[in-house]
Amino acid sequence: MKTYFRIVGYLKPYWKHLTASIVFTIFSALLDGASIYLSIPLLDTLFQQKGVSEGSSAVLQKSGINSGGDFWIVREVNRLLNEIQTFIFAGSVSEVLIKICALIIIAFLGKNLFGYLQAYFLAFVEQGVIKDLRNQAYRHLHKLPMSYFKNEKTGNLISRIMNDVNAVNSSISAVFLNLIREPLKIVVFLGIAIAISWKLTLFSLIVLPFSLIVISYIGLIIRKQSGLLQQKIADLTNRLHETITGIKVVKAFGMEEYENRKFEEETVGFFRLSLKITRIRNISSPTTEFLSVIVGVVIIYFGAQLVLVDKSITASQFIGFLFAIFQLMPPVKELSSVNNRIQESSAAADRIFEILDTEPSIKDPENPAPLHDFNDKLEFRNVSFKYEDSESLVLDNINFTANKGKIIAIVGSSGAGKTTLVDLIPRFYDPVEGAILLDGLDIRSFKIEDLRKLMGIVTQETVLFNDTVRNNIAYGLTECDDQKIIEAAKAANAHKFIMELHHKYDTIIGEKGTKLSGGQRQRISIARAILKNPPIMILDEATSALDNESEVLVQEAIERLLHNRTVFVIAHRLSTIRNADRILVLEQGKIVQDGKHEDLIKDEEGIYKKLYELQFRDIA
Repeated sequence: MKTYFRIVGYLKPYWKHLTASIVFTIFSALLDGASIYLSIPLLDTLFQQKGVSEGSSAVLQKSGINSGGDFWIVREVNRLLNEIQTFIFAGSVSEVLIKICALIIIAFLGKNLFGYLQAYFLAFVEQGVIKDLRNQAYRHLHKLPMSYFKNEKTGNLISRIMNDVNAVNSSISAVFLNLIREPLKIVVFLGIAIAISWKLTLFSLIVLPFSLIVISYIGLIIRKQSGLLQQKIADLTNRLHETITGIKVVKAFGMEEYENRKFEEETVGFFRLSLKITRIRNISSPTTEFLSVIVGVVIIYFGAQLVLVDKSITASQFIGFLFAIFQLMPPVKELSSVNNRIQESSAAADRIFEILDTEPSIKDPENPAPLHDFNDKLEFRNVSFKYEDSESLVLDNINFTANKGKIIAIVGSSGAGKTTLVDLIPRFYDPVEGAILLDGLDIRSFKIEDLRKLMGIVTQETVLFNDTVRNNIAYGLTECDDQKIIEAAKAANAHKFIMELHHKYDTIIGEKGTKLSGGQRQRISIARAILKNPPIMILDEATSALDNESEVLVQEAIERLLHNRTVFVIAHRLSTIRNADRILVLEQGKIVQDGKHEDLIKDEEGIYKKLYELQFRDIA
């Protein structure tokens, strides 16, 4: 129940709507009971019984209600019932019928009106909680470090925020509708039943202990199976996400049937598990109903004895009692499913709270130092790094200084640690040893937002959004003049092809920019970096995946981007490698060479010369 109480904590902002829903639930339940109770005087009138008020009082005395006169609540209930009967039966038979019919209409109208209002306000609470929970989970995801996303499947995260949050919805109504409305109905109908005959009422309670045992057992099984079901949904979502995003590769390798089989395996597993849970869930309701029918049959037999033999109640009261007691069965059945729904929702909530309970390893300091600009230098001091799931160091004792306005090129074979090194600068990861200093202060002493505002990043894998060209270039800027966007696009050699698009700067470029070529996407990304105008630029193999024509255009854009900035460039085919102020050569996480192009190329045994001859001979 710990998980469920945590869900309840999200109701606090909606306490007014929740209170209104509870109040309307009370009114609806009371009027529901009144509509049933009115059947007794209606039957008395139809059967032309005389002296009903007196007869009813006598029956109450025989049934033991009046004998409890020492209890004020019993006296008050008895007095209220007598007053109602006196009012109803005053006048002729026609007048009595009119009163009863009018009261029945009022009772049913009020019950349905209050039922509608209760449902509306509860829906407001439910949807509000879902909104808040989903927003909190999404917001928390942005606080988590890059390492978290490397270890989690995208489809799994999407499933948790979408499907699991929806599953929590049913638990809110289960408690604040079923655990309030249904018990109220039980109290109302039970009160009517006891007022008629406490002996008959006693039989209706026999089923409860048996039901509770069965319900609790089924609920435990359902919670376990629901957790497995939510994981199956996540696996399905992940499989679908991977296939759609990689559809080009799937088609290129003719793997459609293979992917179909894998997806069908997932859907078959989901199908079987869903059937299992449905079978378990549905057995609770008929079991409770069967037990209720057994008790009902006993009540009918015993009640008939009281009417025909004992004569402690009248026939009309017995029929009214049956109406009341059988009205108890639906709320009892609903209550029998509440535990199941709570268990299902708790299983889904556990998966959501698993995200929310994940503490971000990269946080803002409690008292961050102010950071407005980059003034002097950025220094790596004895920096070492390894990933959480790895024992070996990716970077080992890195030391170098990058002065403002200088270009630092980083080269090395695949897996040498180049990308990891530049990822430490914007704090995508934090070193396990050593420190990175910005103007003499550890970058961990600044707010992450302030630090990253100083940086622009252009990578080989261009990240664009399914939005307009304009919004992609101005990403991260709430207000930006169109002229500045156009100037940035011109500087990135992007303006010409943008103007050739159907809607120019208002063209939707598709998910990840799929409507554009690789070179066009890269130039949009560079325009975005130029518009941001950061003092520090990080280029991670920005042209390695481009054709020669696109590379020339992108290279020209990069040359403009590097002007008067401090740059960290991971080189692949960039001509800027020769003009870099400093070149760092990485091998197995260590800096094995450090210098200018002219000096490093002279070292015949050095790694740089070998890499240069392999990768850069075309620009020699």
